[in-house]
Amino acid sequence: MTPDEPALAAIEEVYRRRYPALLRVALALLGNRERARDAVQEAFVRAIRARHAYRSEGELEAWIWATLTNVCRDVLRRTPPIGLPTGPAQTNGHSEPWPELRAAVAALPERQRLALFLRYYADLDYQSIAAALGVERGTVAATLHAAHAVLRTKLKEVAR
Repeated sequence: MTPDEPALAAIEEVYRRRYPALLRVALALLGNRERARDAVQEAFVRAIRARHAYRSEGELEAWIWATLTNVCRDVLRRTPPIGLPTGPAQTNGHSEPWPELRAAVAALPERQRLALFLRYYADLDYQSIAAALGVERGTVAATLHAAHAVLRTKLKEVAR
């Protein structure tokens, strides 16, 4: 067994176990299934290429989430998000439920959006979100609290 095999096996295990969650978050961030798939694949290519830089100081999965969020940021810098509508969206001929919520989430600052997606789409705990975003655990709590407050306010306005 070469020294690289355990690292590659661990990365592959994260890929097999967490691919659906990674794809959900990438899709939520990028708004397009093909771009999301490409972002997840690019994140794993980067993780494999940079596996020697991973120092086992945190969870490997959190490191991969950080890589994915960086890939998504790179994509969004090059091109605007697709599919984050400000008006009603259509899904199989039916109105999408809660288009106001979707628009409100799309309008959040990037860190708040990322924290929400990592918490609720990927089901990550605060420590893993902190590692993925490169912030402290308390910052994650404050960021999520702020995002929830903004969403509550915007959705109350819509309900009136």
